[in-house]
Amino acid sequence: MGDTMQHSLTLDPARRPWFWRPGWIVFVSSGCIMTLELVAGRIIAPQVGVSLYTWTSVIGVILAGMSLGNYLGGRLADRYASLGLLGVMLLLGGLASLGVLVLARLPVLDLVAWPLIAEIFLLITLLFFVPAMILGTISPIVVKLAIPDMARAGRTVGRLSAAGTAGSILGTFATGFWLISWFGTHTVIWGVAAVLLVMGAFFLFADHRVAGKMALALVLLLSAGVVRLGLTQGPCLMETRYFCVKIQDDTRDGRPVRRLILDRLVHSYNSLEDPTHLVYHYEQTYAELTAYQATQVDVARPDPSLRTLFIGGGGYTFPRYVEAVYPESAIDVVEIDPGVTEVAYAFMGLARDSGIVTHNEDARLFLARTVSVKYDLIFGDAFDDFSVPYHLTTQEFNERVRAWLEHDGLYIVNVVDGGAAHFLRAYVRTLRLTFAHVYVVPNVPTWRTISRDTFIVVAADVPLDLSAFGRQSRLVGRVLSPSEVDVLLADGRPLILTDRYAPVEQLLAPVYLGRTD
Repeated sequence: MGDTMQHSLTLDPARRPWFWRPGWIVFVSSGCIMTLELVAGRIIAPQVGVSLYTWTSVIGVILAGMSLGNYLGGRLADRYASLGLLGVMLLLGGLASLGVLVLARLPVLDLVAWPLIAEIFLLITLLFFVPAMILGTISPIVVKLAIPDMARAGRTVGRLSAAGTAGSILGTFATGFWLISWFGTHTVIWGVAAVLLVMGAFFLFADHRVAGKMALALVLLLSAGVVRLGLTQGPCLMETRYFCVKIQDDTRDGRPVRRLILDRLVHSYNSLEDPTHLVYHYEQTYAELTAYQATQVDVARPDPSLRTLFIGGGGYTFPRYVEAVYPESAIDVVEIDPGVTEVAYAFMGLARDSGIVTHNEDARLFLARTVSVKYDLIFGDAFDDFSVPYHLTTQEFNERVRAWLEHDGLYIVNVVDGGAAHFLRAYVRTLRLTFAHVYVVPNVPTWRTISRDTFIVVAADVPLDLSAFGRQSRLVGRVLSPSEVDVLLADGRPLILTDRYAPVEQLLAPVYLGRTD
């Protein structure tokens, strides 16, 4: 390597090997960076979820690493620009990418008890800062080697910058649209590492009679180690377009259930034998509201059966319940992720011949259509504490929901917030612009003193007859009185969520930080 390190390509064009293609080198290395950036959000999702804060941290850390790498790469290029240096940096980039698979298996967050935002930043920095920094050195080195004379410097730099941008675009599209869903995040990272290791071996051993053999031997050796250690096997049963999916068997209330985990959130507990067994308290409140609404259905209409729409399917726990308890009901589910629906069929007890009709699309697009049916119940179950699709929280969306509801229909939404209740407050105030009556049902009476609780929010144009609920009703025992709702809304600024302004992640920041203020 010592002889190679002494020869700059700008000084000795005759030594340029057949694989010296500056544009392609920058194209591939830039594509690798963007692939790692997209994969970063998915590989940390099982530990910290996916949110605006996650992607903000990913983009910031990757850019910081690239920036430092560009600076260091420029300094190295001015002093040591050579095929050998390029090979070393490509090899180090491959090893650093491979290191992500090792570090991702370590219980890093078990060693700290920080607010979630700090944990997100720590985890992303540990995993991806060094690979981004090393890959950031590639472009300056290639530019230095590729400029034959200063008279053509602008043209060369422009061409290489364009090649790098094109590589970033391809890496982004290929990873987001195909690679993750085809191979999974861990295999994609190993693919990035393998590409960089092969390129590094070619340039480090620039004699083409040796380079190919060395590259092949290196990749085969590391591949054997990666497979033996199981580094390409992530924690997910499968990775869909949106989630890392895990399935676990569990016991609740002394009965066997199956647990569905999407990213870091336990989404559903399903009894495969008894679809009427509901584990979550909010689902039990759903059951009370459904029973109430079933008695309110206008028997004079042509079709007096219960008509329900679910925004979010997940494990299909409550749609299965409705089908079992109200077999004549019409049940539509809008689940954006077809992979989750398939998981529900394969593992969560949803029968292939079920009467439940699934629409795999965004709920906003589904409800934007011309109204074709009026629902007695619309359930909103697409929110959690760290991932709230803001476009399903706005006044404009609420108007579409109301358009699809019967005049006495109920819109029932599961919301997560804490004692600060910034998001809950804005959401309830926004619903009040569309619906005449809005009810708030905390899961626990001490919700003001905790950082995270589940709330049921019920919106309707016809008031609930609370006297119709039994004495053991969870809803009646916890529903906030009108005066308590007024006190809730009086705190903080009077924020309305609209398509133009819906800062839901910022409103949920206290939940991330574990605060009640």
